[in-house]
Amino acid sequence: MNTPVTGFSKLSKSEKIDWIVSNYFTHKQAAKDLLMNYWNADAKLQQLHDEFIENTITNYYLPFGVAPNFLINGKLLTIPMAIEESSVVAAASKAAKFWLDRGGFKTQVIGTTKIGQVHFMFHGDTKKLETFFNHIKPQLLADTQAITANMNKRGGGILDISLRDKTTELSGYYQLHVSFETLNAMGANFINSCLEQFATTLKREALLYEGFSESEKQIQVIMSILSNYVPECLVRAEVSCPVTELTDGTHTNAEAFAKRFVQAVKIAEIEPYRAVTHNKGIMNGIDAVVLATGNDFRAVEAGIHAYAARNGAYSSLTHAEINDGIFRFWIEIPLALGTVGGLTGLHPLVTFALELLQKPSAKELMEIVAVAGLAQNFAALKSLTTTGIQEGHMKMHLMNILNQFQASDTEKNQIIAHFKNHVVTHRAVVEALENLRK
Repeated sequence: MNTPVTGFSKLSKSEKIDWIVSNYFTHKQAAKDLLMNYWNADAKLQQLHDEFIENTITNYYLPFGVAPNFLINGKLLTIPMAIEESSVVAAASKAAKFWLDRGGFKTQVIGTTKIGQVHFMFHGDTKKLETFFNHIKPQLLADTQAITANMNKRGGGILDISLRDKTTELSGYYQLHVSFETLNAMGANFINSCLEQFATTLKREALLYEGFSESEKQIQVIMSILSNYVPECLVRAEVSCPVTELTDGTHTNAEAFAKRFVQAVKIAEIEPYRAVTHNKGIMNGIDAVVLATGNDFRAVEAGIHAYAARNGAYSSLTHAEINDGIFRFWIEIPLALGTVGGLTGLHPLVTFALELLQKPSAKELMEIVAVAGLAQNFAALKSLTTTGIQEGHMKMHLMNILNQFQASDTEKNQIIAHFKNHVVTHRAVVEALENLRK
């Protein structure tokens, strides 16, 4: 039976690996060799990766692909995508090519406001607290000047502070609700630093405030933290064309396809079971670009899914309509992204990805990411409402199955040729491979 380890973080990387393999693996050298095979040959580059997080023992690779032919507001871009799922990059590329000849994608940043909150408990007279807040509001801003000076020079900073009474939901619970503009930075560290200073000022000034009783002066700050829900940090992306142009050389009837497509979106708008899978497909595109550009895809996911449920039921992030013979398809989502700070200046592939995108501002990156999600959803719905999703997906998945069974290059070529005219299923691929090997 394994025993707890103490001081693990203080061990060298080699010592950590030795402890891991000796306690958890039967084939110890094979496990050790596997970890070392994923190290960078460049020692400095490996050290950089080691220092991103604690207790690093190796690197975990994801494919870094590109999707070309994205025409966004008249500018042609190739979008980087870091993702492991078969068909995502292919689907995005196909959607980009489809819309390239139909005017491309149009985008608009609606807002860039981000939110942070100081959560605190106050058991006293609410009117007194409101008077106190109005009294100390200038001091709250003054005490953060050292933190906000550089951001203010660039045109960002603290936009507003308000007091929110949440006592109907939790006894004694109030917030300092703060809005921020962080420009090209995602701004988490900046926002959290400001909030912690607000908390310090709040407690200090409460003790000095003569309008409070002794018990009211004991404000208890629970926590000070930014919110990943950013409904005012919004971007919109859309495509449109005459319904008659919704064909790409196939036998698909453009008008019938447009109607099925719109119905598919409306189903996702009213049916949560469908909406979750619908939006997951959108996030295939969004997460892949967010990850490739060094942003926090977990924060993006949380904020976007909260936005999808903002009206009380989980619903589609995309919408579609046919009006006067014009097909329109659009998405409106909250995105808090950065092109400076964090990994953007550290990870070499993030630097590469941002240069590939022509060094976008945070607003431009919001637009690009929204387009990736819209393109992904268009490709998925186009397949679902015509040929079905599995035909294209399984053909992309074919190589994964062949690699799983360690097919040789010759075997791969023969199997791929065979399935050009046959339906791909896991069982069919295995049987074809077994027959070939006989």
